Amino acid sequence: MPRSLSRPRTTSRDPRRSAPAVLPALLLALLLALTACGSDTSDSGATAATAESGAFPVTVIGADGELTLEEQPENIVSMSATATEMLFAIGAGEQVEAVDDNSNHPEEAPTTDLSAFTPNAEAIARYAPDLVVLSDDLNGIVDALDSLSVPTLLLPAAETIDDTYEQLETLGDATGHAEEADEVIADVQDRIAAAVDSVGTDAEGLRVYHELDPSLYSAGSSTFIGSIYALFGLENIADSAADAAGGYPQLSAEYIVGQQPDLIVLADTICCEQTAETVAQRPAFDTVPAVQEDRVLEASDDVASRWGPRIADFAESVAAELRG
Repeated sequence: MPRSLSRPRTTSRDPRRSAPAVLPALLLALLLALTACGSDTSDSGATAATAESGAFPVTVIGADGELTLEEQPENIVSMSATATEMLFAIGAGEQVEAVDDNSNHPEEAPTTDLSAFTPNAEAIARYAPDLVVLSDDLNGIVDALDSLSVPTLLLPAAETIDDTYEQLETLGDATGHAEEADEVIADVQDRIAAAVDSVGTDAEGLRVYHELDPSLYSAGSSTFIGSIYALFGLENIADSAADAAGGYPQLSAEYIVGQQPDLIVLADTICCEQTAETVAQRPAFDTVPAVQEDRVLEASDDVASRWGPRIADFAESVAAELRG
């Protein structure tokens, strides 16, 4: 039976499903610069169960179960940098009371010292939230908040582009901005489609290497970022790695050079100051087609690692690089 929550804006939550399996937290912190990453595809979508646009009560479904909100939440705490971007994109920014210390976009987001990597339920509860949005259940934070009668909505890292759209829909329903969420989804879809069309078939079969950090961790086609490359018909060199490591293998310099990628995408420009120039200076990388043809995309770590609306920005930057 659903458990009642004493929070006035939340009527009930069904018994929670088990949280999705998570890649080691330290690895994700180093490689993806995400607040967290889940691997259960069925949960990562987090679709809405019921909702008429802007109407309450509303019931939504996250990876932590079913949540009913009696009224539109007014004090939202976001413990996910991606969720923060989504909330502001759909027009719910004024309802956001606080965000974690990794939420750096948009600029007006009310950043605090709340840590999504080592979350503290009491610290979050001090903001009197009527909804907490998270991307991972680190340290049992969902149950800890539940014990304090704080309603939570767990939206794990997307594994497909459709997961992004479903999470936008869920947040739209949960915040009373369903129509705005639909508009954001349509815009992202249109922009990605236009980016892919602008390249046409010219990129099919070209090899791409996506770099997460200078120790050469990469992302294969089974990951969210890999699914974007697949739209362009690119061949991901990480897919042939001996140890896929859940889609994030660590490659060797020799392997990368041997694969002769036609496009290199650096998602470590902010954290690690990697550039097209530093790549060209690596031993033997001057023989790689991407370096020779100046196809090294210096991407923002955040844009290339989050699954929010800025995936359209990323797709457009990849298209521009492929067009030359």
